[in-house]
Amino acid sequence: MASSGEEASSGSPGRVGTGTDPSCLESAMASSAQQDSVEDFEVLEEDEDDLSELPPLEDMGRARAPPREDAQSLEQGTGEAAEDPQEWLDVLGSGLLKKKTLVPGQGVESRPRKGQEVTIRLRATLEDGSVVEENPGLTFTLGDCDVLQALDLCVQLLEMGETALIVSDAKYCYGAQGRSPDIPPNAALTLEVELLEARDAPDLELLSGKEKIGLANRKRERGNFYYQQADYVLAINSYDIALKVISSSSKVDFSPDEEAELLDVKVKCLNNLAASQLKLDHYEAALKSCNLVLEHQPGNIKALFRKGKVLAQQGEYREAIPILKAALKLEPSNKTIHTELSKLVKKHADQKTVETEMYRKMLGNPSAGSAPVKCKDKLPWSIPWKWLFGATAIALGGVALSVVIAARN
Repeated sequence: MASSGEEASSGSPGRVGTGTDPSCLESAMASSAQQDSVEDFEVLEEDEDDLSELPPLEDMGRARAPPREDAQSLEQGTGEAAEDPQEWLDVLGSGLLKKKTLVPGQGVESRPRKGQEVTIRLRATLEDGSVVEENPGLTFTLGDCDVLQALDLCVQLLEMGETALIVSDAKYCYGAQGRSPDIPPNAALTLEVELLEARDAPDLELLSGKEKIGLANRKRERGNFYYQQADYVLAINSYDIALKVISSSSKVDFSPDEEAELLDVKVKCLNNLAASQLKLDHYEAALKSCNLVLEHQPGNIKALFRKGKVLAQQGEYREAIPILKAALKLEPSNKTIHTELSKLVKKHADQKTVETEMYRKMLGNPSAGSAPVKCKDKLPWSIPWKWLFGATAIALGGVALSVVIAARN
């Protein structure tokens, strides 16, 4: 998986930025327009006007970088080093992520800490030696999952000035989806990394409105990337970080426009957070996220739809139906809401039938088909002979008892 860094760049793996090649941007815009035309509420919150912020990194077309002369020598060097397992550090103990020091650094005490901003020089190649990424200054927050997991896990093991070779399985890079057009699905990568700088992250309280908006959007876009990779846990992590940035206190005054934009980013993060939580069946958390959106925007259709869906998953059809009807009233032509509402109405009817039958059995009321047929010949005033015999016996018993008592007196 990959990442957005602190600055937009088209040369960083998995980063979601705005510094994209124009031809790539046109391709992405066309892809987005096609997505928006078939809105099914699985599409995440995007900026309708600014199409440069599209989340699916794998759809951001880019030209394949031509193989460099030294790519083959790097690959050969990697193969030779791999033959000597003692020179490699098995980072996770599974053999899927390995690190080897090429140039020593300044000592263990110079290693960066989580939460710091680090800058690295990066060169990434496929197994055939093709160079797919080169960035002389990739900057990101260590530990925030802003970049490939292989980088996030290994850079914290680098010493300042160290150059290392990292060999990673696709699981910690671009996974089963790859990155179109240059990284195929399930592709392992070899990363040459040099740690250039590590510094404390900026104080959120001192960020300007534009800086805070930009940082929150980068975290949100990273969450969108993970969502499209079907890694919903990491998506939730990125949305949570974005929300923490937005909700952090500030010593800087923001303009009304900046306040409105921050609120817009917050709503998008909450909506996308609810979508990710739904994918993991975290219904209570998803319901809370939807309610937070509706506090700010009571007419937010996606939040209404997802809230109705959460309640339906919990079997609360009676509560879910009015919410979906409210969403449908706001957008009558939406086929997704129509379909979901129709399913809920049917499920609610079936539920009512089951409940009615259950109550009938609990109260001991026989069903209409099993009710005994009354005799039409019997007169309404007729008395059963058993009752008559019992009454006569009781009367005679009473008389006998009175005689006995009188005799004793």
